[in-house]
Formats: sequence, C-alpha cells, structure tokens
Amino acid sequence: MTAVEDILRNSRTVAMVGLSSNPERASNIVARYLKEHGYRIIPVNPNEKTVLRHKSYPDLSSIPVKVDVVDIFRKPEDVPPIVEEAIKIGAKAVWMQEGIKNTGAAALARQAGLKVVQDKCMRKQHIRLFGGK
Repeated sequence: MTAVEDILRNSRTVAMVGLSSNPERASNIVARYLKEHGYRIIPVNPNEKTVLRHKSYPDLSSIPVKVDVVDIFRKPEDVPPIVEEAIKIGAKAVWMQEGIKNTGAAALARQAGLKVVQDKCMRKQHIRLFGGK
C-alpha cells in the first residue's frame, strides 16, 4: 500500500495548516471535500476564529486531540517548523499539498517515523483512489 493510500484509508483526523475561511481557496475546497467524506477537520490558522464551523487553532501544539495527518497549505519555506511541530505532537503523517515540496522537512519527518506525501492534493488523491465528486 502506498503512503497516499495508507494515509487516506487509515487516518481520520486532519489538521489543516493554512486553512482559509474563503470558500474559493484551495484549502477550503479540500477541507469541505474531506469533511463530506468522513474526515474530522481541524483548522490551524492564527488569522481565523472558525472555519467550516470548526474552531481554528493558532498552531498544532494548541490542538487538544490526537492528530493523524498534518495537511500543509503553506509555502515550501514555511514547512520545516510545521513538520517539527507535527513530530512533537505525535502526528502519524505529513501531507504537503500540490505545489509544495520541502525535501529537508520530508527527510526529517521520515526519520521521525512519519509517513510523508509531497506535491499532491488530498482531495484529488481521494477521488482517484475511492471515487467521489
């Protein structure tokens, strides 16, 4: 089983770093899709109070529940501290959305035992593997 398939099949709680309340932003479109398909979405954005009726947290360390996947919607240069925090909170996987790659951060996550996906959209991969709209 690929990392993509394993994460999509076996993860339920997704912390979405950079999730915007703007319905036209890619992060919001992906979050709505994942929510409709049974995933628990946790917005992580210090500039938002709530997104999709969920409380938004300023950072990963503020989330009071266990996180399976950290889905990152930030510039590649912003990824390393997010990955370090994902490791610290015990996330099982780090997912960098389409257009986002950071090989150093990916290597750090893998060394810590996390599954890593780079430069892929969770929504598109879910549709590819399981169908959907």
